[in-house]
Amino acid sequence: MVSQDLTKEKENQESLFPEPRYLSVLNEGQLRAVKALDGPVLVLAGAGTGKTRVLTTRLAHILVTKRAFPGQILAVTFTNKAAREMRERVNGLVGEVAESLWIGTFHSVAARILRRHAESVGLKPNFTILDSDDQIRLVKQIMQAENIDTSRWPPRSLLGIIQRWKDRGLAPGNVSVAEAGDFANGKVLDLYRDYQSRLITLNACDFGDLLLHNLKLFTEHNAILADYQRRFKYMMVDEYQDTNVAQYLWLRLLAMEHRNICCVGDDDQSIYSWRGAEIGNILKFEKDFDGAQIIRLEQNYRSTPEILAAASALIAYNAGRLGKTLWTEAEKGEKVSVRGVWDGETEAREICDEIEAVQRGNVSLDQVAVLVRASFQMREFEERFITIGIPYRVIGGPRFYERMEIRDAIAYFRLVSSPTDDLAFERIVNTPRRGIGTATLQTIHQLSRSTDIPALEAVRRLIETDELRPQTRRALASLLSNIDRWRALIDQLNHTELAEIILDESGYTEMWQNDKSPEAPGRLENLKELISALEEFESLTGFLEHVSLVMEAGEVDGGDMVSLMTLHAAKGLEFNHVFLPGWEEGTFPNQRSIDEGGAPALEEERRLAYVGLTRARQRAYVSFASNRRIYNQWQSCIPSRFIEELPADQTDISAETGVYGGIPSQGGYAESFAGGVDWDGKERGPGFDRWQRNRRDHTIIEGKARIIDNVTPDKKIRIGVRVFHQKFGYGKVIASESGKLEIEFEKAGIKKVMDSFVELA
Repeated sequence: MVSQDLTKEKENQESLFPEPRYLSVLNEGQLRAVKALDGPVLVLAGAGTGKTRVLTTRLAHILVTKRAFPGQILAVTFTNKAAREMRERVNGLVGEVAESLWIGTFHSVAARILRRHAESVGLKPNFTILDSDDQIRLVKQIMQAENIDTSRWPPRSLLGIIQRWKDRGLAPGNVSVAEAGDFANGKVLDLYRDYQSRLITLNACDFGDLLLHNLKLFTEHNAILADYQRRFKYMMVDEYQDTNVAQYLWLRLLAMEHRNICCVGDDDQSIYSWRGAEIGNILKFEKDFDGAQIIRLEQNYRSTPEILAAASALIAYNAGRLGKTLWTEAEKGEKVSVRGVWDGETEAREICDEIEAVQRGNVSLDQVAVLVRASFQMREFEERFITIGIPYRVIGGPRFYERMEIRDAIAYFRLVSSPTDDLAFERIVNTPRRGIGTATLQTIHQLSRSTDIPALEAVRRLIETDELRPQTRRALASLLSNIDRWRALIDQLNHTELAEIILDESGYTEMWQNDKSPEAPGRLENLKELISALEEFESLTGFLEHVSLVMEAGEVDGGDMVSLMTLHAAKGLEFNHVFLPGWEEGTFPNQRSIDEGGAPALEEERRLAYVGLTRARQRAYVSFASNRRIYNQWQSCIPSRFIEELPADQTDISAETGVYGGIPSQGGYAESFAGGVDWDGKERGPGFDRWQRNRRDHTIIEGKARIIDNVTPDKKIRIGVRVFHQKFGYGKVIASESGKLEIEFEKAGIKKVMDSFVELA
């Protein structure tokens, strides 16, 4: 009773004074989050709801109300940019006090603490933080000392395993033998111990060590932990849904004394599990901190009501979420556009046509973005942009033909096509690793320059001498033999087949298959897309010339540009017009992710779709293709289940004639058609029969798409008949088996295609 009276008295006193100006601009939810200063608080901040404003205003309010001195406040973010922005905003609100605050990324704050207590973990205060290249070099030295074959067990893969353990707060002594697995012949734990020991000897640590050593400090030195617990009276955390286990443990330990921790995040935007983020951290916040307040920020200041309604309906299919519904006071806009097209090339062409139409409407290209699920999808858009002269930038990574794996592969193709290409030779001579060191390359270049012959010819002469070590001679002789054999096949094989042979026999594809880093699957996808790109050209020479022209034409400096990026790279950004291509089962949601991660992975894929939609301010365009060439093979596709989950009243559906679609509907896009009967006998809306034309039946079994051939009686395609294919033109069927046809095309030669892709001529 006394406590209630004191609270009322405090509220009455506060009401006598006008609220600071910085509070007057907040909405109700934001104001609650700023004023909730006692005890643990989780602010569920939906997309575009002003979370940065809440964080900075809350921090300023703590200082203005004298709840704490600047040095008693800890604010952690995930990027230096976010930390810098927070510091600048706080200075703008309350003056130049932010320099005294503990504001920074998890790693920068952990490094600051570690330098003060380095001796307690065996380091000196001037320890070095190794970059990724130094880490790989050190791991390789350790593996070689243990006689581990680094060609079979790549150092990068071992480093990835170690980093994942560090993300979970696991030192070598905490990793079970069962979890270690059989990597490096079962020696991975010993290698981890050696790596950590070597780091201490070098007075160095990697980024994972910064938090790992902090955890050791806090758990083994009670006085150090107690000092920081007393020091940090208030703690604030940005993007809490992206924290990994080590960061979570670090925060919990620091917050145990005062418990004034405020975590801001959005469980619906947790999309980084592949780099260690643990969505469970935000979902169990109330269990971790008894009496925690949950404050939802749901008023959106970015998107139209239609976009928000579509995104909210989609994400509602996820079970693992705390739940919130975004709304806005913005004026009514256009529905989310969902368009079905014949193939990926048509999709790229029509999106570019729409972008040109948007541009003619006086919209800056800087306000236009194309967001794809995987980087390999960018190629068709990049080539189309260049063809029609739309300037673009790739955010979060290089352009397709600038990617490391693509440059490596093209270097192989260049060398096979032109043995005098010394730059290509130098790029691939030791990729994958063949034991060709700097001294060997110097010897090759010396002979090449002194005799005015290409490097490859210098190799041919050197391997006949004793200038090089026997092992090096054997490696170079093998490479030279391969190049000679591949050159001999140029006139005998289709250039796409030759390209695949080169990448396979060189060991380059296997190198990435054995690589366990998170980037490796994407690099393999890009290599397969490269092979698909070759199919569009008559020869290897024609393709290489095209790439040279593309690279030159793509150099654009400044000015308005369309942004092209993956959905992961788009988080935190916003655009007036957002194009979301490739919404097909297998592509998005990504089948590999679902196969490896099951139901949780599917929910993360849906969160990616949610992130994509909520990047759009005014218009969101979703598209899917009924046919797509994936890894150099044409495949029939069915629309993503995410399209089915979009609400019919907030979407505008259209499809080209001949585009099939339709998966079992439960109130989604199929309901917007009248007339026609779906595969399960349900009546649909107008035009659904057109949507279903030339389609196959599809069923969803245990979360995976399965295609069931449905050969119509009027489509009798037999051996000997003349047919037409959208891509390859006219031809004659020469073989047929299980829905696959072998056709001798008049211009494209013999190809294998699906029977559903052809029509009687």
